[in-house]
Amino acid sequence: MSVIGMVRNIGIIAHIDAGKTTFTERVLFYAGITHRMGEVHEGDAQMDYLPQERERGITITAAVTQFAWLGAEVHLIDTPGHVDFTIEVERSLRVLDGAVVIFEGVAGVEAQSEVVWRQADRHRIPRLAFINKLDRPGADFDRVVAEMKKKLQARGVPVTAPIFRGGTFFAVADLITMERLEFPEDGSGSDIRRIPLSAEEKESVLAWREVLLEAAGDADDAVAEKYLAGEEVPPPMLRGAVRKGTLAGGFFPVFAGAALRNKGIQPVMDGIVHYLPSPSEVPPAKGDDPRTGVPAKREPSTSAPFSALVFKVLIEEGRRTVYLRVYSGKVAEGDVVLNSATGVEEKIARLFRIHAAKKERIEEARAGDIAGARGVKSARTGDTLCDPGAPIIYESIEFRKPVVSIAVEPRTVRDMDRLRDTIRHMLDEDPTLSLREDAETGQIILSGMGELHLEIVVERLAREFGLVVRTGKPQVLFRETVAEKATADTIFEREIAERQISVRVILSVLPGPRGSGVKVSDRLRMLGHSKEVADSVEEGIREGVFAGVLGYPVDDVSVEVESLEFLSGVPTPMAAKVAAVRALLAACEKGKPYLLEPIMTVEIIAPDEFTGGVIGDINARRGHLTSVDRRQDVTFLSARVPLKEMFGYVTALRSLSQGRGTYMMKFSHYDNA
Repeated sequence: MSVIGMVRNIGIIAHIDAGKTTFTERVLFYAGITHRMGEVHEGDAQMDYLPQERERGITITAAVTQFAWLGAEVHLIDTPGHVDFTIEVERSLRVLDGAVVIFEGVAGVEAQSEVVWRQADRHRIPRLAFINKLDRPGADFDRVVAEMKKKLQARGVPVTAPIFRGGTFFAVADLITMERLEFPEDGSGSDIRRIPLSAEEKESVLAWREVLLEAAGDADDAVAEKYLAGEEVPPPMLRGAVRKGTLAGGFFPVFAGAALRNKGIQPVMDGIVHYLPSPSEVPPAKGDDPRTGVPAKREPSTSAPFSALVFKVLIEEGRRTVYLRVYSGKVAEGDVVLNSATGVEEKIARLFRIHAAKKERIEEARAGDIAGARGVKSARTGDTLCDPGAPIIYESIEFRKPVVSIAVEPRTVRDMDRLRDTIRHMLDEDPTLSLREDAETGQIILSGMGELHLEIVVERLAREFGLVVRTGKPQVLFRETVAEKATADTIFEREIAERQISVRVILSVLPGPRGSGVKVSDRLRMLGHSKEVADSVEEGIREGVFAGVLGYPVDDVSVEVESLEFLSGVPTPMAAKVAAVRALLAACEKGKPYLLEPIMTVEIIAPDEFTGGVIGDINARRGHLTSVDRRQDVTFLSARVPLKEMFGYVTALRSLSQGRGTYMMKFSHYDNA
């Protein structure tokens, strides 16, 4: 097997508090990267290296590291679980070949679990599942596997299963070898004892062994023949079949354990090597030749022309580091590369192998590697870097639109320019942030994915840049749309260079389905105008929707330019652009504009005794319940509530549940305000 065949690029993804970082800390310890296990609750986890992460006990930014295991080089990205930082998951999954999804043994498949699973589905990433915290009261391995099928439409196939003694999680059963794996309580879990399963233990896991054999048989005919003939399937053959099924997306191997108790981690590490793909086993990276627009692809080989995707930008102490996934070829310090998104050539000054906050200089990065680079000044998240002689541009990374905004202002007027510049640098790092200045008040308006997201940004301004700012209360970012089709016939007249220019535009807007965004018809390009004029009109429409008739961005509409006519003067793209903006706003005004507000999916966990009060409060906030699930003495509620009604909800929930309730909120859709 080639060197690239022994590389694994994987991510750890999950709902908040499922145990991602605790799991990752154990992985690094068992791989010999660290000499003691960092703990999230003690604020010394290696992968949570930002001060805000250590104080809050949550992951905020995706952290990269690598380790060796079973002869493979594993590049691992630990991602945040909080929905405000979902961009970190999205851009990580964009460049990964596989993932480990962690589910909490009591809560099961939670709200953000579904979000990250769907993100991985979109990128067609093979996954392993680790059901964590099976030592907790109420944990249920079987139920979580069933929820994977019900909520995620995913076929979970256990490879290890829990063994209980006296109702306590004791060990895991290896369903491949039918052995009991014991992790001594008095140690770190490094010493694993393998013991053949007893007759009673075999009986307890027999159903899951059958599920495993059936799935392996579906993936491999040789296994199916042995299984149907009642013959024993050798472990190497069984592993090969599980790998085949996993890479094909037919099913997802499931592992059992409790990361905090150091149980069940090493089998997952083995599974990463056994069942997840190397860069050479995924399809060639597909893109387009920017010179011709013709589809192009790059084989994952060091002999192919260099190409890489920038998936993260980090600014530390004024120095800019870009994180690269190298898809083909190789790049060395001093090489000149092309940013095919901007057409700018850049020189690679330094290359690094990254371990969380630490960086190790390397001479070159090769196909399959994840590395850091300095000296790249213009590249932003989603840009493609490539060999100037063989340009290619890959599909960029999708970013969600911000839903909450705050006004920020420095303590002194002298700091205003520095504040603007600093925030613009932060926008380089985080594409889900946006900045605008209110034309009427002159205030700087900062928008993001949620209250916590903006709170972290304000903290960073003070800590890292010495900019203490005053902030206004969080405000909802409304949008507007139209109720009916409307057409505007406008004439734009202006004297330019002592010549009168007159442009007539007839433009229609139509309401679109929720979530459809803004669609501009291609009909304009069939009206016989030059490409420059057509491009300018479309650019005008795209700019015009940023501030509609009611003062909010226009969304969920289709726009069609029915006629564009220069009545006098020389046809100029700028005049056509301004005329298109005026026609758009006139059509929107005729189309009976109305506001849309962000609706959030809210998942609430509270003891049974407080359920009535929590439901009543949700109803009072204009929300409606979508599900109620009772498990033992705890109720899991799911609801859709307008974001406007959810500010300060954490305080209300604590009051309603005597401090025992928790909730998670994610953006769902925009709907009538």
